[in-house]
Amino acid sequence: MMELTKRRSISGAVLVTLLTIVMLLTGCNASQKTAESEKTETSAETKNQEARIIKHEMGETEIPATPQKIVTLELSFVDSLNAVGMQPIGIADDNKKEMIKKLVGKEIEYTSAGTREQPNLEIISSLQPDLIIADLERHKGIYEDLQQIAPTIVLKSRESTYQENLDAFKTIADAVGKESDASKRLAEHEQTIEEIKATFNLDSNMTILPAVVRDTSFQAHTSSSYDGELLEHLGLKNAIQQEEPYAEMNLEQLVEIDPDVLLLANNDGKLLTDEWKNNPLWNNLKAVKNGQIYSVDRDLWTRFRGVVSAELMAKDTLKILGE
Repeated sequence: MMELTKRRSISGAVLVTLLTIVMLLTGCNASQKTAESEKTETSAETKNQEARIIKHEMGETEIPATPQKIVTLELSFVDSLNAVGMQPIGIADDNKKEMIKKLVGKEIEYTSAGTREQPNLEIISSLQPDLIIADLERHKGIYEDLQQIAPTIVLKSRESTYQENLDAFKTIADAVGKESDASKRLAEHEQTIEEIKATFNLDSNMTILPAVVRDTSFQAHTSSSYDGELLEHLGLKNAIQQEEPYAEMNLEQLVEIDPDVLLLANNDGKLLTDEWKNNPLWNNLKAVKNGQIYSVDRDLWTRFRGVVSAELMAKDTLKILGE
């Protein structure tokens, strides 16, 4: 009898021990699941906090908080990154390394991504970028292809006005987490432009016309073009006031406008104006008679664009028209 009671007592003790172990394991398992759940939620929240939703010309794109491997498909975007102390790993540079050196002011390490007109998607993909910055006018047709490679934002560059270019700069700064640097740089930019503007002492009725001259064309840049709007911002009056940024002109049309100053960004080689120089109409232009025709750097005035480039253009203008 005593042995049976003893056995029952032992069995009861074992049962209590087993139940205790089960309860402990269940509690540990629940705690582990809760910890894992909290960890997952924290991780998701952190990811959401780190990701940025950037609005651009083609919609909205979610990108990493601080993208480092950036590919730019227009030169003004290189200027923008340079202004906040960053450099892209890939550039659509038209296979002209020297042009990028001139734009940035020094040699930088990067991979050519082909031409701005036709970027090489295979090369871009091989760079494994975490952000691509593309131009609306040139690249809207390949936007989906670019998005398959990496998060892509599309901004105005080639057809942008001066103000639209500044807006694009702000968007790029937001995308790369450099808002504070951009605000400081923009304040410096505005001060530089205002200081140069205050230096001009010119006739308010004087008209100026920037233009690109090629072998068979004379393309005037109006008040709505990038360089045209910048000149207006400096207090200079563009000879062509219209919403369209460019106007292809013949000599007779140029004579009708008859600007006081011509700023010509000439292509290399033969130029249409070389033919015009033998025409009495050309020699009767006010700019020709008064010696107010100036050649400006083709890259700086019509290709680069951007915060840094705009300041160089303003200084160029001041040098040309005198202090």
